Amino acid sequence: MRPLDLARPFLAILPDVPNADRKIPFREKALYTAVALFVFLVCSQLPLYGIKTNSGSDPFYWARVIMASNRGTCMELGISPIVTSGLVMQLLAGSKIIEINNNVKADRELLNGAQKLLGVLITIGEAVAYVVSGMYGDVRDLGAGNAILIIIQLFFAGIIVICLDEMLQKGYGLGSGISLFIATNICENIIWKAFSPYTVTGARGAEFEGAVIALFHLLLTRGDKMRALKEAFYRSQLPNITNLLATVVIFLVVIYFQGFRVDLPMRSKQRRGAQQSYPIKLFYTSNMPIILQSALVSNLYFISQLLYKRYGGNILVRLLGRWQEAEYSGQMHPVGGLVYYISPPTSLSAVAANPLHALFYMAFMLGACALFSKTWIEVSGSSSNDVAKQLRDQGMFLQGHRDSVQSLRKELNRYIPTAAAFGGMCIGALTIIADFMGAIGSGTGILLAVTIIYQYFESYEKERAQGAVLF
Repeated sequence: MRPLDLARPFLAILPDVPNADRKIPFREKALYTAVALFVFLVCSQLPLYGIKTNSGSDPFYWARVIMASNRGTCMELGISPIVTSGLVMQLLAGSKIIEINNNVKADRELLNGAQKLLGVLITIGEAVAYVVSGMYGDVRDLGAGNAILIIIQLFFAGIIVICLDEMLQKGYGLGSGISLFIATNICENIIWKAFSPYTVTGARGAEFEGAVIALFHLLLTRGDKMRALKEAFYRSQLPNITNLLATVVIFLVVIYFQGFRVDLPMRSKQRRGAQQSYPIKLFYTSNMPIILQSALVSNLYFISQLLYKRYGGNILVRLLGRWQEAEYSGQMHPVGGLVYYISPPTSLSAVAANPLHALFYMAFMLGACALFSKTWIEVSGSSSNDVAKQLRDQGMFLQGHRDSVQSLRKELNRYIPTAAAFGGMCIGALTIIADFMGAIGSGTGILLAVTIIYQYFESYEKERAQGAVLF
């Protein structure tokens, strides 16, 4: 018996969305996508019932951007169970620990079922861990009833996210739930920091959190307009107009780089004379390098922060990271140790103040993104060898070359490894520039948002080319 077969008995009791039995029109897909997004946003604002406290530093603050989660709400776990289960199953399948034949429909369905089962188990495990670790107050203060109730709320919210993602991926909607929720979470964060009406009291008195609202407020209330304008553009600790302009610039640059690709001319054996191309994009692995790098750093932040709170006097713990509470947000941020050097400088002035930090961060980001990108193509079935076999199975061969897997693999080897490594480094470089310029939402968030939005744009263009879009 294969390890994958152990999941078979549980498939019947897992929540399931049936495959679409017809071609869903584009307008109907857009409607399903909008409904899924509405449900996600409602869950992101619906507070958990029974929690005792939700104040203080958030240990998962650094992972929120890729988890699409919101603290203290039903969407506390976000998409982390789906992403974690997907990465684990992809790594197991890519490293051949789990044997699967992608050409056999039953094997693909079994793999998807096993991934869903793992996602459900991770949801339960994370819900229990959050409650036991004291995220919502001491377990003894909560009481058994409230603790169980919180776990049930988190569990059902996790099941809803899994079902929404499956609904979109099975043809009812556009793209995937994971991409949709990540992009929405990041864009919501950017818009909020630009137009937030909340006020924050600091050394200069009460200030609006939103950069645009703060600009108009300062211009209307200050007598010295030039000084007010300078403060709106360069104020520290809170979002400013420079941050907002940097965000727009990075958005445009990433969209420009999305168009870089090499099209290999292909021919089909089945359809004589039919020509098509196989595109190899500069961002060959899409946003996977930055997701994996963010997951690694977020886990290091979480572990370091917990250790520093308990054993702050230990020399090894301090070497891993030293933490300090921010004046305005109350959020812990690294001020020393390894985690400080792998955290981004928040502005060009911070780069000038500590160039060693900036250099170490640049080397880490470029190296990590290139390494993760190269590794991902090997374990995800998108290496030169895997692509050559897939094209061969589809009856495709490279125009002007011999009809053999070896010839196709040799040609693909000229482009795919380079695109993976160099594309990963470009993603890392764009993230570094965004962080140095102080872009809103962090470089990681902007890269994720732009690549996901661009994928939706490509899907729209594809549907429009097929005549499925009427608006």
